[in-house]
This record gives sequence, structure tokens and C-alpha cells, in this order.
Amino acid sequence: MSGTSTRVVDLSVVIPAYNEERRLGPTLDAVTGYLSDNESRFGEWEVVVADDGSTDGTGALVTAWDDPRVRLVAADRNRGKGNALRLGVAATRGGRVLVTDADLAAPIEELQQLDKALSEGNAAAIGSRSVPGATILSRQHRVRELLGRAGNLLIRRVAVPGIRDTQCGFKLFDGDRARAAFAASRLNGWGIDVEVLRHFRRADWSVAEVPVRWSHQSGSKVGPLDYAWVLAELARLRARSVRPADVLAVVCFLLMAVALYSGRFFDPAHRYLPDSLQDQNQWEWFFAVTADNVAHLRNPFFTDLQGFPGGVNLMANTVMLGLSVPFAPLTLAFGPALALSLCMTLGLAATAAAWYWLIVKRVVRHRGAALVGASLAAFAPPMVSHANAHPNFVVLFMIPLIVDRALRLCEGTRVRRDGIVLGLMAAYQIFLGEEPLLLASMGMALFAAAYALARRDVAKAAWRPLAKGMAIAGAVCLPVVAYPLYWQFAGPQSYHSVLHGDNAGNSPLALLAFAERSLFAGDAGRANALSLNPTEQNAFYGWPLALLALAIAVRLWERPLVRALAVTAAGAALLSLGPKFRLPLTDTVYPGPWALLADKPLFESVIEGRVAMICAPALGMLLALALERLASARAVTTLYGGLLAVALALLPVIPAPLKAVDRVPVPRFFTEGMWKPYVHEGESLVPVPLPDPGAAEALHWQTAAHLGFRLPGGYFNGPYGPDRAGIYGAAPRYTSDMLRDVRYTGSAPVIDAGWRARARQDFAYWHAGALVLVPQDNDDRLRKVVTELVGREGKWTGGVWVWDLHERDPARRGPHEGS
Repeated sequence: MSGTSTRVVDLSVVIPAYNEERRLGPTLDAVTGYLSDNESRFGEWEVVVADDGSTDGTGALVTAWDDPRVRLVAADRNRGKGNALRLGVAATRGGRVLVTDADLAAPIEELQQLDKALSEGNAAAIGSRSVPGATILSRQHRVRELLGRAGNLLIRRVAVPGIRDTQCGFKLFDGDRARAAFAASRLNGWGIDVEVLRHFRRADWSVAEVPVRWSHQSGSKVGPLDYAWVLAELARLRARSVRPADVLAVVCFLLMAVALYSGRFFDPAHRYLPDSLQDQNQWEWFFAVTADNVAHLRNPFFTDLQGFPGGVNLMANTVMLGLSVPFAPLTLAFGPALALSLCMTLGLAATAAAWYWLIVKRVVRHRGAALVGASLAAFAPPMVSHANAHPNFVVLFMIPLIVDRALRLCEGTRVRRDGIVLGLMAAYQIFLGEEPLLLASMGMALFAAAYALARRDVAKAAWRPLAKGMAIAGAVCLPVVAYPLYWQFAGPQSYHSVLHGDNAGNSPLALLAFAERSLFAGDAGRANALSLNPTEQNAFYGWPLALLALAIAVRLWERPLVRALAVTAAGAALLSLGPKFRLPLTDTVYPGPWALLADKPLFESVIEGRVAMICAPALGMLLALALERLASARAVTTLYGGLLAVALALLPVIPAPLKAVDRVPVPRFFTEGMWKPYVHEGESLVPVPLPDPGAAEALHWQTAAHLGFRLPGGYFNGPYGPDRAGIYGAAPRYTSDMLRDVRYTGSAPVIDAGWRARARQDFAYWHAGALVLVPQDNDDRLRKVVTELVGREGKWTGGVWVWDLHERDPARRGPHEGS
């Protein structure tokens, strides 16, 4: 019979049905018979059949059923199981609601197991085929079963971790909570099961997974590929659930990144960032050589295209294989300049979005406050400085994810799973940049120590799951990175450490000064006087922001999170001063805390001034906390006064677009392949002078020639001397040093037999096929020196001077005429 009633019952059974005329009758017989026989346990009951627009006699069968407690609700047309369940559950009146499929794959007798679990205080009890104690009486075809398990595994990992069997159609719910969850659902297909379980999880309503007997029924409408539809439905649901404010934040970050790179973004192949010094040439070469190795299935950890004949240990250089490898198709198709430009622009925006996600999840709920905090974390002056051409220090989207996963470990809910994920994240970050991971670890250690002192109870509960999870993470990470790290530290052209001088720390004044690329307060002279170079302005937060951070810390000091963030920022700033620092305006030098780490493995290669970059996300989170507090202020004067203080602190650190200039054209000798007759198999092309960290334009010529020839010298980190100390560039030789001095000074030595003999030895060592001189400063002196070394004039061809070292007779003309 059909009809409705407002009388409350103890148990409602909902059966979704679509063209189930054949199987529904026996199912209703079994359900109504069992409930009638057990009314002393389950009380008054009803059965609601939710007909999803059947075209057979399903509806007629229910309306003709000889029991008023069996009711029909019908959709006007077929929309899917989710729609049917939503209609059916909405029509229930029971204190408890059982959902079961029309095939009754789990016998109705299993209701007593679910009812027991609900009586123990759970909000839902779901039948499971995957927990210990479950019995499968008859199985599906083996292939179908394996596909189903794979699909269920994906759903569990993506949507409801911790529940082993989301799709078994036998579930008992608390009635009111079931009606709330199903009413809030949006999916019409099979994914409603997962959607409802996610609703229970987010509401913190406990769900018990109960083992049941189950048997495969012929005619099942759930196929293995339906799991893919479930995932697709969940993806669409998540897309619809994204807040407009979150989308707006991501768009803002992307626009900010494009604005920062606007001088080069729209024409990357012909524009250069002069403040990158030679780093843009180096990084484009890194992307080009990685793509070339991928295309030709070569070792991605080594190449001899630069630094010939010794080569370059790419793993010992920051080539960012985690991005340069995925970007290889783009690099091969459109060139390394565009690939690097896109990588840095999108990576910077992704980093800001990742900090925004972490701040919203862990720090504040106010989207506007999170937007400002994330912007400072990703676009702070040190980040803008490195944005010139250090993608490993601006593409940091994995760091917030690693921080969040470490915090999850502290909660101790899914230690093994979170430890595995953290290990994989750390492994990937190693292929993005090891030094940023080290700095992030230092920041997390500072935060953890400070927070533990503020909340000893939390620290006591967290240290065991954290330690266990970290051990799991290490066990997962190390096998992934063991061979690459072995190659880095013990492979060809490896080195022990890179020294940066006695003190590469920040001056205390640098922490309070303004960066060169500050839109409103930039002072290039002052900033460069307080930093190593334009790409290493690692502090420069400005005194207004420092004062604001201090005021926030004092005002909100009662919050443990604020104390921990303040200690993290202050500790990082202090460490960044280096092993010793001079008190401003005095000659007094004090030892810095970095002295305790300076000679330790890994730390000895760190430019200690970069530790101040840890301050950026800490200050961003402090700022977000303050803005959220201001947003709730009732007094108008407090609100506007606070916002004015924030604006005055942030205005001096708003970055101006990075400087960009027209790129010097590459001579036709390289772009048109005119070099090919001069360089035979196994030989190199030798630029005059050799490329080095101070002048690496030859790397651009090489990428423009599609890496067709090898270069001696170059810009990379490699070993020097018997102790294999790390240096920038290739190990110097007599001829390379002399040519470099001529370029910089214009002064040349007298070329005698000794110099010519040393030059012949160096040419042989480099397997030189030809020497090439491009017009540059002091090129007349360089041309004269090379002519005297070789014993004959070079030839002007393709916009360069060339000395063909295959020619034995100085009087004989070469195969190429000038042009």
C-alpha cells in the first residue's frame, strides 16, 4: 500500500529499487517476515521502497503489498541510487534507519549485529565485507572482484580513510542524523554512500564497521567500473563545494606571480632578469639538459655537456628533477626559457595557495586574513629576491603540505598512513630542493620546541605518535632517495661542501631595512650593501613589519600558537646572523648561535643568511591571527586603527615587478648550426674566455644550439683539489684563468713559448675542436692573445671569431669564409 503517516516508528527500512520487479518480492517477504518475528527487539517498523522511476512492475508490486507498513515513494524518472535513497530516507519516521539493497546480498538477519553496534553509542553501523569476521558466502567473478577492490581502495584513500568497505549496501543509522545527512547530500549516483559517510565523519558522528555475511547476487547493477563513476561524482561534488573566496585567493596569487614576472613573462625567450646575474642562464641550462636526458633516456644525474671532460654531477646541483623532468615535454617543445618562466610563475602561485590552504586549515578560518598571511609567506622580500632565478627557493608548495602532515602525526589518529605519506612527500621535496627542506625542518623544530614549552600536555600526548610516524616516514623516504643521494655524495664529480666565506649571515640592519624591489621603499644601494648580491637579499622585512609582529606577539601572547610562531621567527632571525655578527654602529663582534651548526654536515654548505626566510611564513601566520582578531572587533576605532597599522607595515614590503631587459641575441654561428663542421665527435667547443659563474652566456648559446656541442668550464658546483672541496664552476687551468683576467682587466701577459705550451696542454685536456670569441668587452685584447696562442688569425663567421684547431698549417685557409 502507499500512503504517509506522521506516527513515529522505531525502525525504518529503506530499499532503493529500479526495475526490481523480479527480486523485490522475495526481499520484501524476507524483511517483513524477520521484522514481524522480532518486534520485541526492533519495535514498530516500516519499510519504504524508493522507486527510482522503474519502467517495469516494481511500483505496482509495492502498492499491492498486503501490509500497510510497506510504503512506496516514487521518483518521476530515473536519476540514480542516490536520488532514490534521498527520497526514501526523507520519507522515513523511524528512530533508526536501515538502508539495504533490493538484492539483499547481506541477509536481513545481520541487522542484529548492526543494531548492537548502534546501541553501543555509535551514530551509524555499516555492514562490511572487509573487516575480520566477515563471511563471503559466494563470490563474484575474480576479475570483477579485483576491479571492485581496486576501486574501493581508491575511494577509501580519497574520500573516507579508515573505512574499509564503503559500498556495501547494508547500513544502519540513527534516524535523525540519517535524515540530516541524506538531506544534505547532492549526488544522485552510487557515490551517495561515500558522501553520507563523509558527512558523518565531518560532523564527528562515530561510525562502526561491522562484519557481516554477504553473498554475490546475480543481476547486480553495480559493476566494477561504477567505482570510477563514484570517484568522478566525488570530484564534481568537491569542485562544487569549493568556496568562491578560495577560488578568488588562488586567482589573486596567480595574478601576483604574473605581475612580479611581467617584465619577462610574456616574452621569456627574449627577456632577461639582470638581477639574476648568471642564474637565469644556469637554470635554463638545467631544464634543457634534463629534458635532453629524458628524451634520450640518459642518466638524469650526470652530463658532460658542461664542465667537459669531467662533466657535472646534476644530483649534486639543484636541477629540481621533481619539476624539470615533468616539464621536459614543454621544454623540448617550446624551449627552456618558456619552461622555466612558467615553472617559476605557476610554482610561486602554487606555493602561496599551499600556504593559504595550511593557514585556513590550521590557523584561522577568516579567508581574507588567510589571503594576506599567505601572500606575505610567499611574496615576502626574501622570496622576491630569490624569484629572480632561484626556483628551488620560491617553488615551495610541498613545504606547507609537509608541515600539515607532521601535525597530523601529532594527532595520532592514522600514524602509519600519515607516516607513509610524509615519507613520500619528503622524498619528492628532495628532488625539488634539499636546502629548503633543511630550512623547513629547522623552522618546524623551532616551532615544536616553543609549542612544547607552551603546551606540555599536548607535547606529552604527541611525541610518541610523532616519533613513530617519523620513523615510518624515514623508512619510506630513504629507499626512494638512497641511490640519488649516493650519486650526489659519492658519484662522479661529487664534492664535500661548498664554502661561502667566513660569514654569509645577515647584518642585524638587514632584518629591519627595505629590499631593493620594494615598490614604495626600495633602496638598491642600501640593500646591496647589506647583502651578498641581488638574489641573496634574505631578510629585509622592514622595521614597520618587525614592530607590528612584536605588537601582535605581545597582544596575543596568551595563545600558545602565537608564542610558538613568535619564537620561531625570532629564532630564525637570530640564526640568520651567522656564526658571528657585528653590533650596528660599533666595532663590537658577538658570536652567533649559527656557530654551533656551521661546521656540521649539510649545514656547512648552507648560506646562513637564508635561514631568515623561515620568518616569512611565521610572520604571515601571526598577521593572519591578528587580522582575524581585528575582524571580530566591536569597536570601530580598534578595527580601523589595527587595519591602518597592518597597511603601514605591509606597504613597504609590497614587491615591484622584477627588472627585465632585452636579451643579447645569440650569434648566428650557434643558432644556424654553423659550429658543426668545427666540432668533431668527442670534441668540445671552447668559448673565449671559458664560461664561469661570472659570465655564463655560453650556456645560453649551447641551449640555443639544442645542446649540440660540449663546453669546458661552466656555471655549476663541482669538486676542486685532492680534498674535493666544492667550488662554483670548473677547476681552473692556466689558460682559462689567463683568458678570464684579460676579459676583466684588459691586460694580457706576454705570450711566449711557455704560454703556448700550456695552452696546447689545456686545449688537449678540453678535447677542443675550435675556439670561439663573441664580441664583448676587451675582445680586441682577447683576439690578439688567442691569435698568439694558436699561431694564426681566426676567421669571422656567423657573428663570431673562430679558430679551427684542426688546422695544422697556419697559412692554410679554413673551410669557412667570413660573413
